[in-house]
Amino acid sequence: MPHASRQQPSENTAEAGDRPLDEVELLTVQETAQALRVPMVTVHRLVQKGQLPAIRTGRSFRVPAYAVHKYLRKAATDRNDRNTNG
Repeated sequence: MPHASRQQPSENTAEAGDRPLDEVELLTVQETAQALRVPMVTVHRLVQKGQLPAIRTGRSFRVPAYAVHKYLRKAATDRNDRNTNG
């Protein structure tokens, strides 16, 4: 299987169901934590609560990059809604 090159995701990043599996970028927990600017334990909690989808590979997780972008967009939208409604 060829090694997938890391590309910067565009604003229109498609979800995994829309793309061939070899094109889905998977992030480690550490990479996900860096992208979200949170501790790694927070990423594990988000995965365990089902708030962030992940794929288990052995004893570790891989998080689809599109899921991180989707989570950040939702968090930003939720925050904006709270600020405008109250």
